[in-house]
Amino acid sequence: MFRRIWIAALLISLVMMLYIGRLAWLQLMPGSSSAAVYSSQTNRGGWQRLAVVQRQRNLVLDTGRGDFYDRNGLAITGETYSGVALFPVRKDSRGSEEALAELGELLGVTTDHLIKKWDEVREPVFWKTEGEEQPMRLTDEQAMRIEKLRLNGIRVLPYRNRYLPQFEPKHVIGFTSQHPEWLQAVHPAELASGKRKLTEQVGGAGLEKSLDKLLRGVGTTSVSYFIDGRNAPLHGLDLRITQPGNRYYPLKAITTLDLKLQNEIEAYADAQGLKEGAIVVLDADNADIIAMVSRPKLKPGQFLSADGTEWANHAIKAVAPGSVFKLVTEAAALEAGVVHMREKFFCNGEYGKYGLSCWKEGGHGLLTLQEGLAQSCNIAFATIAERLKAAELQRTADALGIGRKAGWHRESSFGPFAAPLRLLEEEEAGQLFASVNTAENGARGKRGEKTVVDGGVLAQSGIGQRDVRMTPLQAANLIVTLLNEGRVMEPRLVSEIRYAGGQRMVKLPAQRAQRGSGRIKPATAHALLRGMQAVVDHGTGRSIRQGLWAVAGKSGTAETKRAGIARNHQWFAGYGPVKKPRYAVAVLVENKPPGSANQATKLFRGVMDIAARLTQE
Repeated sequence: MFRRIWIAALLISLVMMLYIGRLAWLQLMPGSSSAAVYSSQTNRGGWQRLAVVQRQRNLVLDTGRGDFYDRNGLAITGETYSGVALFPVRKDSRGSEEALAELGELLGVTTDHLIKKWDEVREPVFWKTEGEEQPMRLTDEQAMRIEKLRLNGIRVLPYRNRYLPQFEPKHVIGFTSQHPEWLQAVHPAELASGKRKLTEQVGGAGLEKSLDKLLRGVGTTSVSYFIDGRNAPLHGLDLRITQPGNRYYPLKAITTLDLKLQNEIEAYADAQGLKEGAIVVLDADNADIIAMVSRPKLKPGQFLSADGTEWANHAIKAVAPGSVFKLVTEAAALEAGVVHMREKFFCNGEYGKYGLSCWKEGGHGLLTLQEGLAQSCNIAFATIAERLKAAELQRTADALGIGRKAGWHRESSFGPFAAPLRLLEEEEAGQLFASVNTAENGARGKRGEKTVVDGGVLAQSGIGQRDVRMTPLQAANLIVTLLNEGRVMEPRLVSEIRYAGGQRMVKLPAQRAQRGSGRIKPATAHALLRGMQAVVDHGTGRSIRQGLWAVAGKSGTAETKRAGIARNHQWFAGYGPVKKPRYAVAVLVENKPPGSANQATKLFRGVMDIAARLTQE
């Protein structure tokens, strides 16, 4: 009898020793294969900490991502407001039915609907109104009444909203989104160490993408709510806020945008029915980007098509420029000496070859070079283009910044940027001739292939057709170049990055284009500016003579096709006021039916009037 008791006691002791040994192994040897799933937790404090972690529920209040501001210090992203947070707790520990009914009333739902949604909660969440992307915004009175209810698992907490509701999302700023595949490919070590998570938001386009490494910050601000093993609140622990201890973050990116002007132009463009196209406003002195509007509208999280047209920034997409390119053709002809200002051309409406004709039936008759630009005569400019060599036209286009990316960039690391930086990563370079190809412009053909350009190619290219492609940003920058007597600037979108306290981290200075084929003569630039004044005074832009500012510019209509159907891209690029230029503006309206009135010209006038009015306020 005693022998059996002794054997049983020995077996029980052995079992207990095995359990104790197993627990010691897991505690002291977290790297073992058996405990791999717990290794990260045990490395940071063992099983005691893991036990606490298992009882807490975390909710991120602020990702710690840096924000964007306009040139006047107005916030473009980032606001904090109060929201209702729901934590997963047991039904019988939540509170009274009366309190639940009052909460439902405050949230605008029935008690049954509230309880149903709460029962579905597995991780802490902010309450969202049906169909809304962001948590419900509480008034001060709502927040106070909800707090007085003292319901377990319900808290009023500050929520950091990235995109402000008072104006539309902006293509130039871009958006953030989850991109686990990219994180796995680019940052595997940081994922393995726990520094980054697959579920975190990363920059998906625009400045959000190009400045992502700086903007992502140094950590999140989260709240922990402690519960026991039965999902009941642990009284005495309740909520605990965890946040980074670095007072220099989050960073502030100061843009060159004028938020008020940007928003008014967007509202005006929508009121005028701009469905597809872009508007770019540059500072006439240094090419800073003051406003950049793109349509269709950006709707973060609602990308339906495979080609990404819902979020593409049309201000930096290259399309056929039509007669706006005649500015480049005239500059090339004057630089090459194949035409002079007093020369006259005869237009009877037909060029007689290459299938070219003038837009004006019957022609313009006899006109000078300046009048040819004012009236946008295809015959005059086809004639001029055929006198040029392909290299001469290409060289002048390059000197004016056409056919290469225009936006501000650095090709080497500087300041906090450990790699080359381009603020407008999605920008296209455009092109002049299709067979001219570089890794940058993505044109058709093979590197090093010689350009075979006959008279027909030159004639059609000279009027901005065939293979010529230009972005609205390049068109606006072309105007700035002419206003600065041929000096090509790089349009800048961010002027500096600041720490959270306002101290400057790095300045991104306005700068000249870093490469190009020389520079056109000041006299050539002046001749083109006079021609643009004639366009508005009595040429194709005479409909916009009246306005708050006297303006000048060049209209354009480019023939294209969409799904096999003939369409036109409508353009207008110019500046104002004429006597003391302040802004250069390019407007593109895409895929309009042939024969439509030039909507871009009207939009240009409206944009200039908005700018004039805001300047006077």
